[in-house]
Amino acid sequence: MGTPRPGGDLIVVAVPAEAAGLAELAPVLVTGVGRLAAAAALAGHLGRGPRPGRILNAGTAGALRDDPGLAPGTVHRIGQVRLHDYPHAVIADLAGADPHPPLRLDPAPGAVRLATGDAFVADPATRARLARGADLVDMEGYAVAWIAARAGIPARLVKVVSDTAGGGGDAAAAWAAAVPRCAGLLAGHLGAG
Repeated sequence: MGTPRPGGDLIVVAVPAEAAGLAELAPVLVTGVGRLAAAAALAGHLGRGPRPGRILNAGTAGALRDDPGLAPGTVHRIGQVRLHDYPHAVIADLAGADPHPPLRLDPAPGAVRLATGDAFVADPATRARLARGADLVDMEGYAVAWIAARAGIPARLVKVVSDTAGGGGDAAAAWAAAVPRCAGLLAGHLGAG
């Protein structure tokens, strides 16, 4: 991780391979895979300071539909992120409200919807179910956005499509093969603005 700058950007990624080329743009925090790792790492970083002015979550995501606009290698800003493996209705009934509603992030035209969960989606049935409410799927985005919101820090999520989330072929192998190229695409996108 680079030297943190108060009020500057902090780039948050899940795995070191996603960080290639990003340290030249801003300090990078590598959290580990999944919501708990992302939330704990980011909360710990914010608690130690200095406080960034913006949090950029950059990473890979699986496409939930066979759409040319969601093809592997395409980069997307996230307009809304939600948890896909959380019992929202049950918890809302028990607690009186859903503590993890969908979060709106980027009103830019073309921003897509992201579903976050602690499962690597690699089967057609799960992919089809998630596609009813999202365009992409990852394992950390919601946690990063939620921690940023709780801390009062603006967050922007940028995801590059690495695989088809079980829409054909081996999603895990596709992800592993795509990460180096995806990291370059993320660095180019974030470096451009």
